[in-house]
Order: sequence, then C-alpha cells, then structure tokens
Amino acid sequence: MTRHPESSAPLAGLSVFFPAYNDGGTIASMIVAAVTTARELTSDHEVIVVNDGSTDSTRDVLEELARLYPTLRVIHHPQNAGYGGALQTGFAAATKDVIFYTDGDAQYDAREMRLLWERLTPDVDLVNGYKISRSDSLHRIVIGRLYHNCVKMLFGLRLRDVDCDFRLMRRRIFERVTLEKSSGVICLELMKKVQDAGFRVAEVPVHHYHRAYGTSQFFNVRRILRTAADVFKLWLALVWRRERPPASECSESSVPLPSRAKDPE
Repeated sequence: MTRHPESSAPLAGLSVFFPAYNDGGTIASMIVAAVTTARELTSDHEVIVVNDGSTDSTRDVLEELARLYPTLRVIHHPQNAGYGGALQTGFAAATKDVIFYTDGDAQYDAREMRLLWERLTPDVDLVNGYKISRSDSLHRIVIGRLYHNCVKMLFGLRLRDVDCDFRLMRRRIFERVTLEKSSGVICLELMKKVQDAGFRVAEVPVHHYHRAYGTSQFFNVRRILRTAADVFKLWLALVWRRERPPASECSESSVPLPSRAKDPE
C-alpha cells in the first residue's frame, strides 16, 4: 500500500469526487476505478459523486452503485447548478484531509490519481495534472489553446495547463480560498486564488482520452461568449481591483468545511 506523501506520518484520508452531468455511460467505470485506486492509497477514503441535475440514466446508475459500494456517497442537485456549483458542492461534502477531483465523463483515467498522490510531498499543497496530449476534435484543441494562453497571460498564472480538471489538493486550502463562481470559470478562479495565496503547486503529466459518451456542454457560441464575459469579470475582480476577502473572512470559505462528526446532508 502506498504511504502518505509526508514521510513517517499516518496515512492521510482521501476524498475523491466527480461532478457529473449526463454521464450515465461513463460514471460507473469512473467510480469503480476510483474505489479500487483509493483503497490502494489509503484505508481512510470516500468517493462522492455530485449529480448536477442529469436528465439521462446518471441517477439510476449512481443509486445502484451506492448499494454496491459503502464508501460511495451520492449528492443529487434537483436542477443543474453549473459546473462551478457542482464543484462547490463536492468540496463542501469532502471530509478528508486530501481531496481529488476530476470529471465524470472519463476523459481522464481516475487510476492516475496515484501519480498525483505520490507527488503530494510535504512541500506541496496542490498537484495539478497537465494533458500529455489532448484527445479532442481540432476546433476544441484550437479553442482550448487560445483559452489557455489568454488566461495564463491575463491572470499571470504559472501553469502548464490551466484547464486540466485533474487535481489533488489539501483540504486546508479552503480555509483561505473562497470560491464563488458557478460556471466552469471556477477552475480559473481556484488556480488564481491558490497561486495568490502562496500555496505551493506541483504539476504531473496525465493522459487525456476521447469522449466516449455524451457531448460537451461548453463548445457552442453562446456558452463561449458567456465564458468570455465571466473571465473578464473575474479579471476585473482578481487582477484589476485585486479584491480579497476581508481579514475577518480569511479563515472562512464559501465552501464550508463540514464537521467530521457526521456526514454533510
């Protein structure tokens, strides 16, 4: 069994979670891979899925898997709350000291969380994956590269891959980082605030796979324009105005840290 990255320390607890929206064809394989891998890393683990108002078979698949895997918790949003809303719910529900998340669409291999776990040494607070090669259509690759280069320059980010949603982080980050966005821009918000707060980030190459089920919810003109507007608003707040939470709020987060005495509802 892999030891906790901090040498001579007891095994860390691990929360694994997936935001899922209409991922009925892939979420089962993601959960099986997550449960198997988490067991190898630590005996203290949980797997959480945030079903963000799916309209396909996602709910039925999750309810069946919850009966098979005692460490699986499923949270259903009655309506779609957006990618950021699903992430905020997942971060709030996580109860362990280390949190891993990736999407439920199986474009990343959940088993590769082991690579991030091994890189989470005592001098690292967050491990960010970066895609070895992006397995998408040409227009998605082009748009993705434009987005990455633009936001990296605008926000002064020191990352190989801003939009790789394959991350492992210490839960204590949310004692100082407050997340507010309900859209996919939350990932940009997270990494900018983590960097500005002085947390230490490492990066690890991971594989990216072709989408085998469903369609992307992002790549249409209306959503791209909405994302551009959201990025601009975030830039005004974090770069131009350099907004930060008041001192009295620095120890609190809009992503509440739940009590260990009981699971969040």
